[in-house]
Amino acid sequence: MGRRGIKEYRAPEALLLIAADRDRKPLVCPSCGADAIERTPPREGENGALGGRVTLRCGACNRSAVYIDRVVDPSVLPEAPTHRK
Repeated sequence: MGRRGIKEYRAPEALLLIAADRDRKPLVCPSCGADAIERTPPREGENGALGGRVTLRCGACNRSAVYIDRVVDPSVLPEAPTHRK
C-alpha cells in the first residue's frame, strides 16, 4: 500500500510501465499481467499534445503510477537537422 491506502507499483514496475507509455507501446500491468491499463488523460491521437501529469491505473489489480510527461522541443534533440548557412 502506498499513500493513503492507494495501491502503487513498486519502483521497477512503475518505470517499466512509464517507459512503455512514453514509447507509445501497448500497456500491460507489470504486476498482474492484465492489459486493462487506464491512462488519464487519454492520448490525443498519434501526435497529440504531451505534457503534464499522467496517471496509469490497472483496472484489474487497481495499482497506479503517476508521472509528469515532458514536452520535448524537437529542435534540441541530437538527431534534429541543423540549419546552417
